[in-house]
Amino acid sequence: RTALLNSRAIMNVTFVRPEKFYISGFYNIPYTQYFYIFLCLVYVMTVIGNVFLLSVICLVRTLHSPKFMIVFHLALTDLCGSTTIIPKLLDTFLFDRRYILYEACLSYIFFAFFFTGLQSWTLLCMAYDRFVAICFPLRYHSIVSKRSVAVILLVIWLILIILLSLTVGNINRLSFCGSLVIQSFHCDHGPLISLSCNDRSFNKIMAYVALILFMCIPPILIVITYFFISIALSRIASKVERLRALKTCSSHIILVATFFLPLVATNIASVVTYLHPNIRIINSCLTHTIPSLLNPIIYSLKTEEVLSAIKKLGKTARVSALTELQPWSGAPKAL
Repeated sequence: RTALLNSRAIMNVTFVRPEKFYISGFYNIPYTQYFYIFLCLVYVMTVIGNVFLLSVICLVRTLHSPKFMIVFHLALTDLCGSTTIIPKLLDTFLFDRRYILYEACLSYIFFAFFFTGLQSWTLLCMAYDRFVAICFPLRYHSIVSKRSVAVILLVIWLILIILLSLTVGNINRLSFCGSLVIQSFHCDHGPLISLSCNDRSFNKIMAYVALILFMCIPPILIVITYFFISIALSRIASKVERLRALKTCSSHIILVATFFLPLVATNIASVVTYLHPNIRIINSCLTHTIPSLLNPIIYSLKTEEVLSAIKKLGKTARVSALTELQPWSGAPKAL
């Protein structure tokens, strides 16, 4: 019994929860400040693009549909995801504030994973919308309603919150008795748990579950939906109608490619072979930021409904401007 008490006392003494971690960032690369200035410009353009798209969807009543509920959700997720990552990254490296509190680090991991997961599953929701619209056009409005889309998005939120709460919460059972330097550009889950001194097998399992849920299931299901979409399109006799239906999917296909291909390639490369920390940091940084910049541009330029809505808003703004100027233009005539 005495030996058991002593062993427990030793375990309590050796369990270490640090106050802070140190973010290493790039290793021995000159002029990295220009890369961070580039990311600052990316963030500014991301905010402008996504806020513009959100505003257009809110202001134009014709876009108040289930399809654009999903687009609105993606734009909001892109905005929040970029805001989670880029400002903190700039603060860390441009102002050399590389120490981050333990609790802040865990919060950062949660929100970075959360918004990445939301982006992934929102793209799957878009594929589901296109699948029903092309494969079951007569039943589209009964299947894809505002209520059903809201329920789907709410379920995604709840599942991600529960899973990530378990994933991040289990970091608290790890002891960090060695290095506190995180080899990444932010508080990344993998580099963080690799610093622990005790058993981290459960944390690795949760990381793989999150990876499968975020990076494997959505793209696989998207490929399956487009397989059935291609079958449905092949049965359409008119080539013009086939191209028109395919055009409605083009924006989504580009969004899927820009989001999943870099992330999947980076994760496969890190598992299959050794990646230099600098290469991994650049890839990870760009794959977490560039899609959020491109998404509103792609949807604004390649979606007819959004282009029409922007033109309508422009006409309304010009008419209101002329209406405001009209009394002034009439004043000289009265004199």
